[in-house]
Amino acid sequence: MDGNGRWAEARGLPRVEGHRAGSEAVRSVTRQARKLGLEALTLYAFSAQNWARPDEEVAALMQLLAEYLDSERGEIMENRIRLNTIGEVGRLPGFVRERLDSVKRESAGNGGMILTLALSYGGREEIVHAARAAQAGPPVDAAAIEASLWTAGLPELDLLVRTSGEQRISNFLLWQAAYAELHFTEVLWPDFRELELLSAVAEFQTRQRRFGLTAAQVGQR
Repeated sequence: MDGNGRWAEARGLPRVEGHRAGSEAVRSVTRQARKLGLEALTLYAFSAQNWARPDEEVAALMQLLAEYLDSERGEIMENRIRLNTIGEVGRLPGFVRERLDSVKRESAGNGGMILTLALSYGGREEIVHAARAAQAGPPVDAAAIEASLWTAGLPELDLLVRTSGEQRISNFLLWQAAYAELHFTEVLWPDFRELELLSAVAEFQTRQRRFGLTAAQVGQR
């Protein structure tokens, strides 16, 4: 979810206002994803590398996350969404972890869409964590790594969307993205709303996913 800072700077606003507008985009996209019947939605909210940003910006992001959890708890429960997290969540401030734990516990029995927040997350960090965990068991293979990832239990990644014109995946779901379809858009995250999500899904539906097979083989399946 990239482009919050540039969105604010283009309007002569503090960067935190871009993050605040970005949280509104989170609400809109989550609601539309639920309406579409998506099984899971994962949002890259705060990377492991984001800790290196100015202290004031990090503090503002943590406060916005706490406010989001407070304000969206009712809608999460009403729509039977299950909240999940991936990443080094233990690094988050206590007031954020308390809210996350509370909403995760309360929504654990919900059978609707799984909303995963990637917090203090990095794809390389996740693979290192998984490799170390897998070493404690039988001989390490792809299945052992898969079972040790933070995303274990989530559906396979189908579509990865990158906003703001950047054409890289920036350490996000590196293992999971092996056969994902990629969608790049110039739209900055605060302006990414229902129509932009629908456009990304519509484009995804035109793709032929071959997983190493030929087009003829896929057509025969």
